[in-house]
Amino acid sequence: MSATQAALTQLLPLAGDTFDKNKVTPGILGFIVFAALAVGVWALMKSMNRHMGRVDFQEAPEPGSAGAEGTRAP
Repeated sequence: MSATQAALTQLLPLAGDTFDKNKVTPGILGFIVFAALAVGVWALMKSMNRHMGRVDFQEAPEPGSAGAEGTRAP
């Protein structure tokens, strides 16, 4: 066993005793990351709605329909 593994083996039990699993929270960093993701999703949805509002889609008539025959040039 190397010195690093021996040191980690001795320190891991100490790390497990210092934290109460019932009191661990994400803290301020977790809130900031969550808020940034929420603002990013909101901005993307707003941009998508603006771009979808600009779309003007008209479907081309099918080649075999009656409307297509009347629009042909002689």
